[in-house]
Amino acid sequence: MKNPNVRKRDIIRVLSRICFGIYMIILVYFLLLSDGFGRGNKYIDFRYNLIPFREIIRFIKYRNYIDFYSVVVNLIGNVAAFMPFGALIRWVVNKKVRWYQAVLYTLLFSLSVELLQLVAKVGVFDVDDLILNTVGGLFGFWVYYILLLVNRRRERNAER
Repeated sequence: MKNPNVRKRDIIRVLSRICFGIYMIILVYFLLLSDGFGRGNKYIDFRYNLIPFREIIRFIKYRNYIDFYSVVVNLIGNVAAFMPFGALIRWVVNKKVRWYQAVLYTLLFSLSVELLQLVAKVGVFDVDDLILNTVGGLFGFWVYYILLLVNRRRERNAER
């Protein structure tokens, strides 16, 4: 019979992978297909921003002139959208993932999405999105890691 801790980890791993799969489907929909984010209309030409922090600064500087929804979606939304990626990546790759690996995985996935948007002409390739998405993945990793430490401490205290 399996150790209860091993069985618990197996269940968590399966549930995490299911959650990750659902998360990826939703994320791809919003980043590549959603009419609500302007993905329904294809652009005629390639649209891109290769200057770091240009759009981030623009949204902060002109926040009083841009509708609140756009500011939140572009700044906070890009971070929040990738937090689950950073939190769940450890369970998906089935090994211990360090913070810098989570950053690399998030950056590579975000780069893939941005390149797909550029090639499909359904969005703007924006280096600022890469930055914000990667920060989101890092935040998600740290939130997961802190919760993991709290849970381990709780389990150790319960064993005493």
